[in-house]
Amino acid sequence: MILPSDMDSGQSLAAEMRSAFSENGLLAESPDFEYRPEQQEMAEAVGRTLETESSLVVEAGTGVGKSLAYLLPAVNYGLESGRKAIFSTHTINLQEQLLRKDLPLVRKLAGRPFRAALLKGRGNYVCPARLKQARMNSGDLFSSSESDELEAIWKWFETTQDGTLSDLDFQPTPKVWQMVCSEAEICSSRSCGARGDCFFQEARKEAADAEVVVINHTLFFALLDVDNLLEHDGYLFADDFVVFDEAHTLEAVASNQLGLRLTQAGLRFDLQRLHNPRSRKGLLRSLGAGKAMAAVERALAESEEFFDLLGEVSEFGDHGREFRVREPEVVPNSLAAPLRELCADLGSLADTIDNETTRAEVQEGARRIRDAHTAVRMFLDQEDEGCVYWVEAGGAERTSYAMRAAPIDVAERLGPLLFAEGKTAVLTSATLGTGDPGLNYFRQRVGGDQVEALQIGSPFNYREQMNIHVVKSMPDPASSDYGEALAKWIEHFLYRSDGRAFVLFTSYRSLQLVAKEIKDVCREQGWQLLIQGKKYPRHRLLQEFRDDERSVLLGTDSFWTGVDVPGDALSNVIVTRLPFAVPDHPLTAARLERIEERGENPFMNYSVPEAVIKLRQGVGRLIRSTRDRGMVVILDNRVVTRRYGRAFLNALPDAPIEIVDQLLEED
Repeated sequence: MILPSDMDSGQSLAAEMRSAFSENGLLAESPDFEYRPEQQEMAEAVGRTLETESSLVVEAGTGVGKSLAYLLPAVNYGLESGRKAIFSTHTINLQEQLLRKDLPLVRKLAGRPFRAALLKGRGNYVCPARLKQARMNSGDLFSSSESDELEAIWKWFETTQDGTLSDLDFQPTPKVWQMVCSEAEICSSRSCGARGDCFFQEARKEAADAEVVVINHTLFFALLDVDNLLEHDGYLFADDFVVFDEAHTLEAVASNQLGLRLTQAGLRFDLQRLHNPRSRKGLLRSLGAGKAMAAVERALAESEEFFDLLGEVSEFGDHGREFRVREPEVVPNSLAAPLRELCADLGSLADTIDNETTRAEVQEGARRIRDAHTAVRMFLDQEDEGCVYWVEAGGAERTSYAMRAAPIDVAERLGPLLFAEGKTAVLTSATLGTGDPGLNYFRQRVGGDQVEALQIGSPFNYREQMNIHVVKSMPDPASSDYGEALAKWIEHFLYRSDGRAFVLFTSYRSLQLVAKEIKDVCREQGWQLLIQGKKYPRHRLLQEFRDDERSVLLGTDSFWTGVDVPGDALSNVIVTRLPFAVPDHPLTAARLERIEERGENPFMNYSVPEAVIKLRQGVGRLIRSTRDRGMVVILDNRVVTRRYGRAFLNALPDAPIEIVDQLLEED
């Protein structure tokens, strides 16, 4: 074990990690240990980065064991230096792995105790004070079915240990949960912290006291105090450092968090939870606040008219759901006055309320309306020239709208946040690069041009475990025979693997057409056909796929990444088209324009690298352990017929590649 005395021996942390991860080192004592030089190299690099208080971008291929390679040096460095270690992930699955499997092992290896806390967004926690208040006023707030749901939450609340939504054995309706979960204005350290029964405040205190905090990327950026970040050496705490796993998602998450989003449905929800004229329910009704209720009704009516007008002026086209707004004041700001008036009425009402929880409820309602007022103004004024603005159409009929804005170049904002002097960050993922060992593309996208980069390959023997097939004779997707040819080639390779396949698409329309074409063959062969969006949610589809080892899963965007199916159930990954982003999406289009303004080639400098990374992620679904075997099929001949295709081939694992020209007659 790494005992405190060992830490004081004068040996560098990097050297300690090189020793710990060696063939006869510290980890050799743990069960299932397998010496991996790649893991040792990463642990040593992370240790060197931490002790020099610098930053590092490291791509560690599948099978390296990267979580342990950053956890052990980070925990030991944190304990020795007194700095808090933050581990941020994108998925819940990885958070659970860190907390339940990896950190307990690190605790044994470190030879000293430490506290690890999971911090979730406050909306995940039930607030005891709000729950009790909601029960007292349930008749004015909820319908009979919603009141029954409230009572079920109450019964759960009496026994729950952590008070989080994930601990609840049913999914409550958003309206009910929003009335009982922790809220910023209501559940403060002053109002709830002193009571000792507030789950969120307790979780926050645990995180403050813990040496290790596990969090997700979205919450990390939500909690980041951008205005005061340079006043101390930490990110979320006065003196912390951060390790981002699944760092390939950072740009997208930061873009969402640093941008703007206000939906028609969301504003309607916030208004109706104050007062719903149709159901005659809501917080204001329980208070008999007639003046404020009238203000809500005016705001509701104006909101519907405002968003409907926004939809009318937006030219979505026949199939589009996004319309880029290039000029300020695309519609008049008719929402400003009613929202401002409502905020004033709520403020006056709050001043008359003695009950602390009820007063806080009204103040929270005012905060939400105030935020909506600000978002409308920012969207219509378009004062930030570094952002792109667009309208989104949602719902099956595309009749519910949202105002969106996002920074065009996230690196300009993300770089100073993550890599300023005195900050220490490690960014890692299995897929960050486009084939270049310097990981230059990724570092530029996150503002880390000057940050050290390290690319570590996978320990898997891809030449023995994987075969890649590229179909050169695929017709052009615009041709009339493309759909039939696509289905035929998919069937051909499904026979080769006896099902056991992911078929990855770039459009749901193409997925539906292929599903229709191959359903009879799948039924005849006994291959269960699982179709994304048809019957089950994503996690249920994956469970069905794992349980039936001869099934075939057709998936779009979310199945290209973050899916782990080791074993015989997945022996074939079929890529129907190269995963280029839709170039006319407002954010993509704005980024391409920005690159062109710099005198660079937007296709080669953005579109191709993005697609290469996503292809690598899709291909990476296949081999997840040293025992896995299988094939990757690419049904897009551009990888061999276009000059840029070489970028895709060079980024694939070092496995045998077969160029296929035609189907054999017996197929």
